[in-house]
Amino acid sequence: MVQAYILIQTEVGRAAAVASEVAGIIGVTRAQDVTGPYDVIVSAEADDVESLGRTVVNAVQKVPGITRTLTCPVVSAD
Repeated sequence: MVQAYILIQTEVGRAAAVASEVAGIIGVTRAQDVTGPYDVIVSAEADDVESLGRTVVNAVQKVPGITRTLTCPVVSAD
């Protein structure tokens, strides 16, 4: 199992809507709108790195209102 955090920047005023839509994507375990340099932080998991990449590229990045993403794979899990 591969886990990652996806940091998302959105268009102004779109953070809550983006978080809500991303939360429904298969593989996303949590999506929250936050303050700071990123607008939404997502926790995601997949069977392998390739599957995670497909989830990010094919689903998350297609959500309207997203301007940029940064994927941070988890290197050590609890």
